[in-house]
Amino acid sequence: MSTSSGASSVKRRENIESPPQEQSRPSLSKNKLKKLRRDQAWEEGREKRKELRKLRNKERKERKRATAADENSDNVQPDSAVAKRKASDTTDLRENKKPKQVKAIQLPVSFVIDCGFDDLMLDGERKSLASQITRSYSDNHRVPFRSHLFISTFEGHLRERFDTVLNGHHHNWKGVRFVEGDFEEAAKLAHELMIGAQGGSHAGAFADNKAFTRATEPSGQEVVYLTSDSPDILTELKPYTTYVIGGLVDKNRHKGICYKRAMDHGVKTARLPIGDYMKMASRFVLATNHVVEIMLRWLELGDWGKAFLEVMPKRKGGVLKDGIVVLDGAPTTAGDDRATDDGSKEMLRKEEQISNDSMDEPHKG
Repeated sequence: MSTSSGASSVKRRENIESPPQEQSRPSLSKNKLKKLRRDQAWEEGREKRKELRKLRNKERKERKRATAADENSDNVQPDSAVAKRKASDTTDLRENKKPKQVKAIQLPVSFVIDCGFDDLMLDGERKSLASQITRSYSDNHRVPFRSHLFISTFEGHLRERFDTVLNGHHHNWKGVRFVEGDFEEAAKLAHELMIGAQGGSHAGAFADNKAFTRATEPSGQEVVYLTSDSPDILTELKPYTTYVIGGLVDKNRHKGICYKRAMDHGVKTARLPIGDYMKMASRFVLATNHVVEIMLRWLELGDWGKAFLEVMPKRKGGVLKDGIVVLDGAPTTAGDDRATDDGSKEMLRKEEQISNDSMDEPHKG
């Protein structure tokens, strides 16, 4: 009896220590079994699918070759005809993409950007000035009536930036001259150029204005330094005259420096007639490229009011003064029988927004 009871106790311990086989292998659900069978079937058919893809690709290529052969047999053209058709298609695309550009007319007037303030500017300010010079060149290059453009005192850090960071692209610019000397040296070169054979013609605002209809010989070199500190107002641009714009970006640190520079050289000064035409929400100081663009617009329109409205940055909040309507290049009052309220509203609608990234730096005069 003791032997049998001992054996039964051993069996019970073995049953306790060794769990049933079913517990070590948990059964799979029906969904998992179905997925497992699908995966196995997909793997087994991999090679068969590969062969089918090769066969379909081969058939598709053969159909393309047959179609191309049929088209070539139906549309046989001499090589010259094909070449002419391709050239015609290329020409049509170019004409559709690029509108015809009217050739600019050179006028006998010069703009000089005086860059003699290199040591007064920070690196970021020189960067802004380089952008303004680039923008001025671009504007002068694409207007219908262009000026002779000079960049004076082109040296130091500014020139280094043009030669290195800007990869010397200014060497390919047309219609602009870079001068190492100061603005007076540039003005002498401009005077010689204007009275020469390539000086330009009396067109644009010069032709429309009665004061300039007679092509008179210049009586001498005429230089005007534009600065907002000048007591004199620039009423019109004149042929055979050089207008100097201070190339300075200084956040208004050096007040009156351009005016002092002109006085030291005994040069006339003037300021744009912004206050005669416009009401501004901020100071009348503009970026160098905006001054150039305003004068270029005047050369085309002969109208300061229109030029200001089209060029003045929107952030300046400039609008025509109350009771003033721009007509035929002169400000008139609302009581003039030529002026109408509709005309004034039309002018206000023409105000355009100018991009103000690096060009926003002020031109200090």
